[in-house]
Amino acid sequence: MKDTAERAPVKIAIRHLYKIFGPDPLKALEKVREGVDKPTLQAEYGHVLGLNDVNIAMRAGEITVVMGLSGSGKSTLIRHLNRLIEPTAGEITVDGDDVLAASPAQLRQLRRERMSMVFQKFALMPHRTVLENAATALAVRGATRAEQAAEATKWLNRVGLEGYGDSYPHELSGGMQQRVGLARALTSNAEIMLMDEAFSALDPLIRTDMQNLLLDIQRELGKTIVFITHDLDEALKLADHLVILKDGRIVQQGEPQRILLRPNDPYIVNFISDINRARVLRVRSIMRDPGAAPVSEAESVDHNATLEDVICLSDGDTRKTYAVTRDDAAVGVLVMKDLVRALVRSAPAEEDAA
Repeated sequence: MKDTAERAPVKIAIRHLYKIFGPDPLKALEKVREGVDKPTLQAEYGHVLGLNDVNIAMRAGEITVVMGLSGSGKSTLIRHLNRLIEPTAGEITVDGDDVLAASPAQLRQLRRERMSMVFQKFALMPHRTVLENAATALAVRGATRAEQAAEATKWLNRVGLEGYGDSYPHELSGGMQQRVGLARALTSNAEIMLMDEAFSALDPLIRTDMQNLLLDIQRELGKTIVFITHDLDEALKLADHLVILKDGRIVQQGEPQRILLRPNDPYIVNFISDINRARVLRVRSIMRDPGAAPVSEAESVDHNATLEDVICLSDGDTRKTYAVTRDDAAVGVLVMKDLVRALVRSAPAEEDAA
């Protein structure tokens, strides 16, 4: 995950985005702007509120995770980025270019070259080989067969499917099929990857493997990734920037560690109540400034270590204080009593952590 000081420019900007499904969405939009909520809009006006004044800045080279329960609007949101769904109102820009003003030719170029998509249901073509599936984007662009094979083979090998190019999707397990989907997105060489519940259909162990693979590849390539999930553990593991939706609106967004420590809404408090905080909170989130307390141990801890790591290191001794390092340089001090406080369930913060 990136530190605030290193954050890159905004790649995708979403401003005041609304989506309303129904026969007269513009009229229903007036009601929403007057304060009508999702259940009321559906019950009294016969329209479904998909997105309600959504504003997000997605930064280049980061993983923005959008999460929420079923019906929260997360999949609706991601389909707006490449205009698979047209908004009722709002603005979407990519590198400053207005996506909603794009011509048909510009929209095709956006979908073919600048954005790739990894689907929950794999979306592989059953009559084509694994290699042909992985090379889909290059085939659409008119690349030669040799170019397609070379690039697709490179990424199939990278996702652990070396030697499977001549196989067909039905011959692969679910996890292997999703690796083909990931290789297809990488073969396109698109700067932006859209991943809609990409790992949710996989078994837990395979899902963990895919999450780790994605993080490894992200460290190498620095793509701009928009990842949709309903799983909080997955969101906390992957996100540089976390957006939590409820009924089409953003309840809270920001750096995941900050949301865990300073939830701003009872909904978020309930959402995170069952999380193993020791396993997901990082030392960097609770450390004090260097020199803020005397260090009681010669041994140091890395700024990105989990609190669980430190508990094991300390043998549970809450009297200890550790120097915190990053790349072997001192960046802070960890007081074990601060660690214990951080494990206590949070009450809603008064200020917005977005």
